[in-house]
Amino acid sequence: METSVTTKTIWKIAVPIMAGNLAQTLISFTDTAFLGHLGIVELGASMMAGLYYFVFTTMAMGFAIGIQIIIARRYGEKEFSKIGSIFQHGALFIFLIGLLLFLIIKSLSTHLLDFIIDSGNIYSAAMEYIDYRQYGIIFVCFNYLYRALYIGLSNTKVITYSTLIMAVTNIVLDYGFIFGKIGLPEMGIGGAALASFIAEVCTTVFFTIYTYLTIGKAGYGLFSRQKFDKYLTASIFKLATPTMFQKLFSFSAWFIFFVLIEKMGEEAIGISSIVRSVYMILFIPVFGFLSTSNTLTSRLIGAGQGEMVLPTILKITINCILCCLPLIAVCAIFPEYVMRIYTDDITLIGAATPTIYVICGAIIFQGIGSVYFEAVSGTGSTNAALYLEFGILLIYIAFIYAMTHLSTHIEHVWLAEYVYGALIAIVSYLFVRFAKWQKRKI
Repeated sequence: METSVTTKTIWKIAVPIMAGNLAQTLISFTDTAFLGHLGIVELGASMMAGLYYFVFTTMAMGFAIGIQIIIARRYGEKEFSKIGSIFQHGALFIFLIGLLLFLIIKSLSTHLLDFIIDSGNIYSAAMEYIDYRQYGIIFVCFNYLYRALYIGLSNTKVITYSTLIMAVTNIVLDYGFIFGKIGLPEMGIGGAALASFIAEVCTTVFFTIYTYLTIGKAGYGLFSRQKFDKYLTASIFKLATPTMFQKLFSFSAWFIFFVLIEKMGEEAIGISSIVRSVYMILFIPVFGFLSTSNTLTSRLIGAGQGEMVLPTILKITINCILCCLPLIAVCAIFPEYVMRIYTDDITLIGAATPTIYVICGAIIFQGIGSVYFEAVSGTGSTNAALYLEFGILLIYIAFIYAMTHLSTHIEHVWLAEYVYGALIAIVSYLFVRFAKWQKRKI
């Protein structure tokens, strides 16, 4: 690996991840755009149920990121033959996690969503969505594992291919199942969930076939018989468990954000559904660069180049912000046109516009904070990452709670994104700059 990570190297890793996240965001965008034309109840229900579902899947995402860090470290150390064993152990645990999550969702969703959601209309529609979506969770878990493998290997092009397959499948089936087109039954919000489930299955099948045919015999030992290694198991759990809970807490806080907004009324949650979709589009570059930050940090340490971490993270951050600016400009200059994609309701557009301006600024703070925070995890200090974010999330939730009770303006609640972004950026920078992580073994 080169002594200095070049901008070309950063973009080589980041662009395919961004393309993959663009396709992933397109799925959410399509769901929101289609369901927005059915009504505000379907719009709010799909967002609440979707967030509820992803709170559970983030446990698998976090565990997979822990595996990604180990793979990247072995890759930096040129210990290629050990990667297959890491992947196979990870696959076993991911399957068990997915099975457990399915059983929890299947048995508890009726009671949990009833407790969380005030609106009876939104609750009924949300349950219809979950009744179909829950069956895809094991496939989602394996998709996270495959993403972790390829990001850890810095072979990210396949992520673009996989997510394009998911996006195209989801969009076509969304149109068919929601509205009863192309010979498919009209199912409304349940159709959106069924489309997502089928897309998740197709993606897992693609990943498996692609991996077997391309890198299955590349010296990593991915498909060769591996012995169960209790020491590797302990290492995976030591690194991945904090990351799993860190992602769970993070997305749970995001879910609480919308639970508190839902209690402000159906219009408030409808506005926030649109704003969230736009926010996720703005976040596309950030997702690409934060994954780059994580894997390059781990690779540099594995290659004995820990002194290059801070300069590399700064370079990644600058590129991240520059990449975000064109999207920010479009949303800030043409907010009404952006929102017309989701709704024709002039009143709703007018009410949502101030919040659009808020998130345009917030994405800068989030971009800086996210890149530096992922570097914390990339050092192998996953316990520290857990504790740092947990403390900041408590402040974040307290701010949201205060705003939902002190103000009737949705844009004031969304100022919480500035609070989180600024705080996570400061504590993450200080950790990477001053903490003793250089010789941490994983």
